Amino acid sequence: MLFTIITPSLNYGRFLGECLESVASQEGVTFEHLVIDGGSTDDSALVAARFPHVTWSQEPDHGASEAINKGFDRARGDWVMWLNADDILMPGTLLKVAEYVRSHPEVDVAHGDCVFVGSDRLLIRRKYDHPMDEMTLLFGGCWIPSTSTFLSRRILADGKRLDQRLRNSFDWEFYLKLLRSGYRFGYLAEPLAEFRWHERNLSVLHDTRRRAEDRQLQRRHLAERGWPEFLGWRLVLALLRPVLKVWRVALRWRTHRRLH
Repeated sequence: MLFTIITPSLNYGRFLGECLESVASQEGVTFEHLVIDGGSTDDSALVAARFPHVTWSQEPDHGASEAINKGFDRARGDWVMWLNADDILMPGTLLKVAEYVRSHPEVDVAHGDCVFVGSDRLLIRRKYDHPMDEMTLLFGGCWIPSTSTFLSRRILADGKRLDQRLRNSFDWEFYLKLLRSGYRFGYLAEPLAEFRWHERNLSVLHDTRRRAEDRQLQRRHLAERGWPEFLGWRLVLALLRPVLKVWRVALRWRTHRRLH
């Protein structure tokens, strides 16, 4: 089994080394690591040159979604994921995923948990998730961390790609699109990656743009599903959020109680 790791990057040299090292240190599996750089002017190229396993390319793009799509087009792996330049795979992650998907051949998308860390990699909190639930994904936000999500090659072979018109919420839109297309999600209840939370995160820098994109993709999903869009739907969502939070807590508790 071959894994493809895609890392979009732009001027993240201060974090890139730890990201690349976390992939290089994976054992018991074969992998390729494509770093798609959008034209960094910092030391990113020098950092990447220290890692023989990396396939480096540098060319202009219009954001992370385009860079990741370029990686999808070039990927040779049986399972593919994107790992942001400031995020880190935990030791043994690829082997755990390999074992999981071998025992669950019906799964097209394998997603696990992550831990939130700061710029200094000190632990902020562990994020516990649960098996796919469409309502909580649509109305509760993108709770699936892309940094610990793996895609079967079947998805890429079918031509599924990120929506490059979206600059922040492309991962959320992608998962909803895969749900509509009938792909099967499987949940691996273990932390697979470190998500680094810092002042340069896209969701922090462009919160207003993210919210506008969120509303757009929610409406798109409702229309594609043929579901009615409620009058005053923002009020409906505001009323649903506390209910969904309670439901998600129940899902997490039930899942992790059964597993542990």
